[in-house]
Amino acid sequence: MTDPISDFLTRIRNAASAGQQEVFVPFSKMKAELSRILQEEGYIWSYEVDTKETHPRLKLKLKYQGKSPVIRSLTRISKPGLRKYVGSTEIPRVLGGLGISILSTSRGIMTGARAKKAKVGGELLAQIW
Repeated sequence: MTDPISDFLTRIRNAASAGQQEVFVPFSKMKAELSRILQEEGYIWSYEVDTKETHPRLKLKLKYQGKSPVIRSLTRISKPGLRKYVGSTEIPRVLGGLGISILSTSRGIMTGARAKKAKVGGELLAQIW
């Protein structure tokens, strides 16, 4: 697999559109951090590391508003073939502030709002609304 982050986002997107309550993805520290941000921002109920199998995996419990998923769109911005870096002043607003952007900075993975507040830029990984 050339892009595990895209795979992570695609699995969540597909599970949400299929109406599934939970989704399993292969574990990595990066995916755990992305899951933490999704939980903090209210896009998923919870996540946990499932070590019962031979390979650890993340179990995410998706959040719904009625029958429609809270996550309307997950978009990968910086891809392996075309990286996208932004400075702290260039971090884009997503849907006029209704969505979030996720960045990989020198201080770890964080939302665009936290990166702006900390005055750090980085690689623009994804946008979610």
